Order: sequence, then structure tokens, then C-alpha cells
Amino acid sequence: MLCGKTFDVILCDVKLPDANGVDLVKKLRETAPAWEVILLTAYGNIPDGVRAIQQGAFDYITKGNDNDKIIPLIHRAIEKTTLRQRVENLEKRVGERYSFETILGQSAALRRLVDLARKVAATGATVLLTGETGTGKEVFAQAIHQAGSRSGKNFVALNCSTFSRELLESELFGHAKGAFTGALKDKKGFVEEANGGTLLLDEIGEMPLDLQAKLLRVLETSEFIRVGENKPSKSSFRLIAATNKDLKAESEQQRFRPDLYFRLNVFALQLPPLRERVADIEPLVRHFIQEFCAKMKKPLLAYEPDFLAALQAYHWPGNVRELKNCLERSLILAGNEPLSASLLPFEFSLPVKAGQNPSAFSLNSAEKLQIQKVLNHTKGNKAEAARLLEIGIATLYRKIDEYGL
Repeated sequence: MLCGKTFDVILCDVKLPDANGVDLVKKLRETAPAWEVILLTAYGNIPDGVRAIQQGAFDYITKGNDNDKIIPLIHRAIEKTTLRQRVENLEKRVGERYSFETILGQSAALRRLVDLARKVAATGATVLLTGETGTGKEVFAQAIHQAGSRSGKNFVALNCSTFSRELLESELFGHAKGAFTGALKDKKGFVEEANGGTLLLDEIGEMPLDLQAKLLRVLETSEFIRVGENKPSKSSFRLIAATNKDLKAESEQQRFRPDLYFRLNVFALQLPPLRERVADIEPLVRHFIQEFCAKMKKPLLAYEPDFLAALQAYHWPGNVRELKNCLERSLILAGNEPLSASLLPFEFSLPVKAGQNPSAFSLNSAEKLQIQKVLNHTKGNKAEAARLLEIGIATLYRKIDEYGL
């Protein structure tokens, strides 16, 4: 009778013609866990009441003065179902926001990386994310968490470079009340908060060696000790570590524990810098322009070919984070006019000769852009740039002078 229908609250009598309401609660909760069931009876007794609540009933009440009892009870039950729906919608939105589908880019390097991340997400294995600052390591960590079996649990992130050694231990493992000056109450650490979920340790290469030993113990035994306590506590979580350092080289130099490095390096993903995936710049530009225009309550602005060409030629030491900041600045300066290269900081400028109309589609512009990319790649080494471009060094100098590079 109830199949195919949706309810927030069900009022049910205990004595039914063909069933017992207390027994029916269990079946209803199994069929539709989101429904709240209020049981009514003229002959209330404690055993039935206890069993009804154990079966999942919202409440069990005796009849009499029904309006005074039932109406407020229905309101509370509806509030509970509404809150549950809001939480479910929020979790769905969070899942959509941090899914692999939201990682923008069409370069082969990024697509390969996403494919590898999808495969490891399903396994629960420890992941080591490496790459320059601003390449999106936390974005990948979130996506791995959301695609894994722990997606319904906590995702917590701790940046190991932002705390002193003492504070980092407290943030990581928690502390007991009175453990040190200012410890006014017990505090859970990130390891405990991540129980059942995922812990991202960003900039793990900055973690002091003695704390690395304690982290290794947690990974091997699932046990940790809060600061100021002696007894161990337990926490089971998936670890994702991120760093812009070469941990292998750091371990060889005794600046990082080799045993922890091997424990972390189960599945390593190297995130390429933005300058090595120029094809991803345009979709990122479109996305950030749309995001910031909505935020600034501007009409959706277009961009000129020279604007995109300048962005694609730049070497992006700050990677995607720098691109995002650059676009926000340009949109502030643009007013409601299309974005052009003149809005970019001086290091982005691509000077052209007077009277020329720069176009991303002209041969000169394409040649200029290619030379700029190669020079960025070789960090200004003109001999190496000439070799990669397969032109003579004298020709390269002439082109650099001609294009004002």
C-alpha cells in the first residue's frame, strides 16, 4: 500500500486489524529509513514502548489530548526529516564539488593522472601526492576521498608547515586537559577526527623527525597517544600525504625517515606544473571567469585573444593558484569590458610593434608564443632553446629582438 509513495512522518496505531504497529515499525524503517514513525496506543506499556524505540520509532505515545501531544510531536519529526534531507543534499553537493568530474583540463598529462587517481581511490591504499605548490594536490586528495569507500566519513586536512613542533603534535594527536599551559580541556587531534575517513597531511616533508616516528606507529598499529596521556587510543583512516619536496632525496640526506617514506610511497602521483599542460589553461580561464563574475555580480565577460595568448606563454611559478589570483585581479580592473593583455601584470606582457593587431591565430603570434614557451622551459637558456626549436642561435636572437621577448 505504501510502495512507490513518499512520506515525512507516519502516524500508526499499535493495534491494527492485521498487524502489530510495533512490528511494523521495523519493516517501515527497512523500506524507507528516512520516514519517521510515531506510534499511538490506548494501552501504553513500558516493554512495548522500549521495543518501539529500539525498532526505530520516533516516539510512542498514549492517546488522549491528541492535539496537545501529536501536533508538537509531528513538528519535531518533520524538523528531523528536513534536517536529514538538508544534510543529504549538502553531502551530495560536496561530493559533486570535489569529484573527479570537476577537475578541469583536457591535456593528456592531466587525463592520465585522473585515470590513475580513480584506480587508487577504490582501493583505500595510502597515496603520496607530489608536485609544485599550487598544482592542486588538495583538490586531488578530496576527489580520491569522495570516490572511495570512506566518502561518507570525515575528510580532514592538516598543513604540517604551519605549526611549531609542539603545536603540530597536539594538532595531530590531540591532548588531554592540563597537558600544557593553555590546555583547558581535552581536544581531539586530526588523527582521531579522521577515524573512519581520510586524513590529508599537506607539506609532510616539513614534519619533524620525532613526529614522523610517531606517525609511522599510527600507520602500522592504528594506535596513537594524546599529549599528556599514557594510554593509547585507536583510529583507522586512509592517509593521503602531499609535498612539494623530493622525499626520496630528503630521506637519503637523513632529513626524512626512510621507513616512513617507503610507508607513504605505496602509490605516488606526480602532479605536473601548469606550464607543462598549456592546453588546460583555457578551460581553467573560462571556469574562473564564470566563478568570479558571479561572485562580483558582473555580466559574464569575454576575453581577447591577446589575453589568452599571454596567459599561455607565461611560466606560472605559482601554478593554478597563481592563475586564479591573476584572473580575479584582471576582472577587478576590467570593469565590464572584455579582458585584454593590458590588464595583466608587467611580467605577463607580450609587446608587439606599433600598428600591429595581435592575434592568437596569426603565424607571427604562434611563432612568438612557441619561442616564449621554449624560453620559459629552458629558464632563459638561449642555446638550449635554439636546440629544441631546431634553429640557429643567431636566428633565435633575431627573433627575440623582433618580437621584443
